[in-house]
Amino acid sequence: MRIKLKDAFELQIGKTPSRNKSEYWNGVYKWVSISDIGNSEKYVYSTRELITYKGIIDSGIKVIPKGTVIMSFKLSIGKTAITTEDMYTNEAIVAFIDKKKIPIDIDYLYYLCSGSNWMQGVNKAVMGLTLNKATLSEKEINIPNIEIQKKCAGNLDKIDRIIDLKKQQLDQLDLLVRSLFIEMFGDPISNPQKWKVKRLVELSTLITNGTTPSGGSENYIDSGVVFLRSQNVWKNRIDLEDTVYISSRLHKVMNKSRVVYNDILITKTGRINTENSSLGRAAIYKEKNKEANINGHVYLIRLKDIVNSEYILSILTGEAYRDYIRRVCVGGIDKRQINLNHVEDFPIIVPPLDLQNRFADYVSSIDKSKLAVKKSLEELEILKKSLMQKYFA
Repeated sequence: MRIKLKDAFELQIGKTPSRNKSEYWNGVYKWVSISDIGNSEKYVYSTRELITYKGIIDSGIKVIPKGTVIMSFKLSIGKTAITTEDMYTNEAIVAFIDKKKIPIDIDYLYYLCSGSNWMQGVNKAVMGLTLNKATLSEKEINIPNIEIQKKCAGNLDKIDRIIDLKKQQLDQLDLLVRSLFIEMFGDPISNPQKWKVKRLVELSTLITNGTTPSGGSENYIDSGVVFLRSQNVWKNRIDLEDTVYISSRLHKVMNKSRVVYNDILITKTGRINTENSSLGRAAIYKEKNKEANINGHVYLIRLKDIVNSEYILSILTGEAYRDYIRRVCVGGIDKRQINLNHVEDFPIIVPPLDLQNRFADYVSSIDKSKLAVKKSLEELEILKKSLMQKYFA
């Protein structure tokens, strides 16, 4: 049965309390933005920002009940999740409040929303990367009987569980790298093995931050030079799923922040009190044939050949260094920043290069195991995509 969204759901749009009123922020009520909705996580458990009761009342924002499907419909369209408790959202997220007119399985709705092409039939030249409530309300979806809904969702859930197990394997391999580092070099901050210590700037040919060009997202184009933002830089990996692009002309203007193979990128701003703290995340850029640049919220570190980049990355992403960054960063409670001088002054233990290289060889071997797991993950993702096309196309 094909129905319009408005026939089955009240489409509820969130709001943003005034940023100029501190009494609206740092409360206890979870407030979801697009960055809180993962590309693969089914549920929203935590949010980067919390709002107060006064912020809720004064802004007139409506609560989204526990167990509701929410979806981004601006910029990153189609990022979907299910709320695990009563929450609130900003205006870039729509909540599908069930009118209870048609039996709808919540898990089926989640997969349908995350697997649908919401921009199909929309004039992108007019709309940009944005839907509106009126357009969304008129969208048609396929709702089979409840038994078929549950079967479809159950099959996709099984694949997701296997995917989660594969991701746990990757986490365990990352933990092995951490254990090897401590075994070989000790804690990089307390330095129990008394290695020589140097400032990061002494070990680098370049440390710089990028630029956020005037006009912001107006500079983004459909294809061109990869433009990396803080949401692309995670612990030990560059995520190119949510990528934007800039022109070659702008890339040349921003030449000082041009990213090349083996550069280390580290996030400049963010929060420090969340599970995936966005401040100080670091990864190596491994693309050899893909030009890239960075915005103003990311630092670039280009090392001299007297140190090994995998070794330095292991320092920057370790728990000891996370604590160190929390101590030296500046800013308010809500959002913190690492200044350029902080990065330049990072204390780095410098054992002999051959020992660093030996550690990097271990990392390389572990990376091969990770590659096999990632290949299996990719195959599972292809299978999942195929099923979603079958169920929802």
